[in-house]
Amino acid sequence: MKIVLRADVETLGKKGDLLDVANGYARNFLVPRGLAIVATKGTIKQSVAMRRSREVKDSRDRDSAQAMATTLTASAVQITARAGEGGKLFGSVTSSDVAAALGAVVGFELDRRKVELAEPLKALGPAVVTVRLHPDVVATVSIEVIAE
Repeated sequence: MKIVLRADVETLGKKGDLLDVANGYARNFLVPRGLAIVATKGTIKQSVAMRRSREVKDSRDRDSAQAMATTLTASAVQITARAGEGGKLFGSVTSSDVAAALGAVVGFELDRRKVELAEPLKALGPAVVTVRLHPDVVATVSIEVIAE
């Protein structure tokens, strides 16, 4: 059965895609939940408009993410944390701490899930953190953990 997706379905496709799926999957799952509509001449034209608007939105999001990435890479970020002797931290600096520090320095809210840390930082000193702002845009930020 040919369908047009009305919303992004993770395992299937994105909004506006014209797909051929099993009849039962379309009738029993996709259409009743409002995720898809049966493809007709009118809905196929509508899918073209959906794809075009999705591409424009994605392009705009990519451009804004690229601007954020240049801002992030240009800034030097310092995070203060309580530390003991030898430079070991009492606790650790997590991705949410890094996201909060980046948000304070740059001036926009940053989601902690976009900050990619292999493991939390447990020592004083410099570190390099990657921030995934868009599926196509990754920023590398240098941070320094200093003692309070």
